[in-house]
Amino acid sequence: MQAAALRLLSAEVRARPVINSWAALLDYLHADLAHIPVERVRVLFLNAKNMLIRDEVMSTGSTNEAAIYTREVIRRALDLSASGLILVHNHPSGDPAPSKQDIAVTRDIVEAGRRLDITVHDHLIIGSNGHSSLRSMGLI
Repeated sequence: MQAAALRLLSAEVRARPVINSWAALLDYLHADLAHIPVERVRVLFLNAKNMLIRDEVMSTGSTNEAAIYTREVIRRALDLSASGLILVHNHPSGDPAPSKQDIAVTRDIVEAGRRLDITVHDHLIIGSNGHSSLRSMGLI
């Protein structure tokens, strides 16, 4: 049942520019990430028209952390010829508030991307109690 729901929600995200279907994106990510017991980092790679090229799991960690490496994110964006990306990870605790480490690694990726003309549109943190957007919080 969950797989069918995710397929339906992901079809909505893939059908139009991700930036223009933010509510559909959040529904899809919440359904997929909000209730898993370990942290998972995903990157949504976008083309110049903000259409989804690829949605990839970059790391799966423990109950309170998952590694994300600036070099690997940017390398993969270059491999896919992506012009933009959205970072996403979950907080199994349910609290979507960003940690200092979340903010620091996001800023590192933003800076590395800027030098290579890859836009980091946002970093979304998904929790069972909602989501946080580092962009809307003014942190990037």
